[in-house]
Amino acid sequence: MMKRLAQTSCLMAVLLCSAMPVMAQQALRGPDGRYYLVLPGTGKAKTTPPAAPEAAPAVTRAVLALKPYDPPAAPPGPPADVIVNVSGGQLGGEALSDGTFAFKAVPFARPPVGDLRWTAPQDASAWSGVRFSKESAPGCLQAAYGWQDDISKRSSEDCLYLEIRTPSLNNGAKKPVMVFIHGGANRAGAGAGTISSSLGRRDVVVVSLQCRLGVFGFLSHPALTAEQAKETGIAASGNYALMDQIKALQWLRDNIARFGGDPDNVTIFGHSAGGQDVGLLMASPLARGLFHKAIAQSGTPQFGFAPRTLAQNETLGIQLAEQFSNAPADGAKALADLRRAPAMVLQQAGDTLVPPMEDAGFIWDQATVDGRVLPKSPAEIFKAGEGAKVPLIIGVSARELELADVRASLYGAIATRFGEQRGKVLRFYKLDVKKNPKSDDLLGDVPLQLSTDIMLRCPADWMARQITASGGTAYLYQLDIDADPKARVQHGSELSFVFNDRPKGVKADRWPRLMDYWVQFATTGDPNRKGLDDWPVYGRKGRYIEFSRKGSKVESAMRQDICAVLDRP
Repeated sequence: MMKRLAQTSCLMAVLLCSAMPVMAQQALRGPDGRYYLVLPGTGKAKTTPPAAPEAAPAVTRAVLALKPYDPPAAPPGPPADVIVNVSGGQLGGEALSDGTFAFKAVPFARPPVGDLRWTAPQDASAWSGVRFSKESAPGCLQAAYGWQDDISKRSSEDCLYLEIRTPSLNNGAKKPVMVFIHGGANRAGAGAGTISSSLGRRDVVVVSLQCRLGVFGFLSHPALTAEQAKETGIAASGNYALMDQIKALQWLRDNIARFGGDPDNVTIFGHSAGGQDVGLLMASPLARGLFHKAIAQSGTPQFGFAPRTLAQNETLGIQLAEQFSNAPADGAKALADLRRAPAMVLQQAGDTLVPPMEDAGFIWDQATVDGRVLPKSPAEIFKAGEGAKVPLIIGVSARELELADVRASLYGAIATRFGEQRGKVLRFYKLDVKKNPKSDDLLGDVPLQLSTDIMLRCPADWMARQITASGGTAYLYQLDIDADPKARVQHGSELSFVFNDRPKGVKADRWPRLMDYWVQFATTGDPNRKGLDDWPVYGRKGRYIEFSRKGSKVESAMRQDICAVLDRP
């Protein structure tokens, strides 16, 4: 068991296996000491592996009961600066010194605890008095991986909350709404800090949402499938995190006008796993009409992996049940034992599951075709032109993540992944003439190039191509620089430019104006405006903008030869 755990718990947010240094995320403090956003850095991740119990845990539901996160209606100290009526009751907000307003710990669904564990999100319960908190709600329950230990310590199953920052409380202001989905490999991270960034000072309504993570957000099980068949008429289970995101978007549709936002001009944007979720929401028929523009930052619908079937995902649920129940692992009694099991032990046990994919470290980044949220694979949906008809910005950093199998055995991974087309791949990377081709100054060595091409660069180009082919508008980018002039571009480098204004003393060509492009795109559906470098649509030529150390430039046909081989999102 311990050997399998060591092999399958390769990690998180930026998720790299032990064959190389693990990328982590670090909170960035502003000059006033507040945390503004989460940025990638380097560090060593850690896990605390659970021991698989020999029998069902002898714990009563009363012992397992979680204390809900529930800000008091009348907290001690100053009252709310402003009050807004929303579905369920009154929300208190804080008036900030820059003239904007902040609302935290806003419930958009009931806590998914107890019997609601692994069910679709329910409407939030009504409350009396004014619900007001200056503190963010806990992140969704997650194991500790080193880079987010503080988030993990405070995390909770009771986590379906969002945060809002708005420049106006005028019901008719109709400001563009930008909804951020955080990264963290779909098993870590939190929404806190997003609305405190510089983006929150722009003339848009900024929202961050949270959704269930890991086993709580994505697990399937035969008994869960049977439950959902009774409720909806569709035999499906899993993708609860996507249901949470859809529920949050429904809440915003019904309430965001009261915060000065335009419910008919909503942009979803996300980083890494959050970028993947943006693509999955574009694919899901359940999310239709809830957003009108999309931005995927270093995240694609399938992350370059083949999707999981419902049966394959149910197998993971059976694997989990075998660790926590003496009952038949595929039955209702085993599911009941899972619902009684300690939440954190369950979440940690998720790292021991063995998914049907090349790199188990990305276990919750493999899309599951559950039959309801995702009736078909994202590849099939977008190829058929059945995805959401919304403008899309999608892009990558020049250096992204590494796949464990690629780093461990480059030639073996190419043979396994590409089969009869491996000769084309070997020629593209010059591996047919050189065993160890020279590392590229921008793109890195061949294992990093191949990993980035497989998971993100070519899938991003694929998405732009499919959106264009179906008559939509897509804008593609590649980021070549990091905010730290001494650092190489990496997974997450774009976050600095999206959320922070250019610091004093930093030259303009060293700080791509991603925030300006994003805000303009959220406002009009086109990132271009006067004062910004021209960013052409992807079009038939496959054009994209490259943000380099010498400013921006327009190129065409991103990695055309290798991307022709990698035909999936």
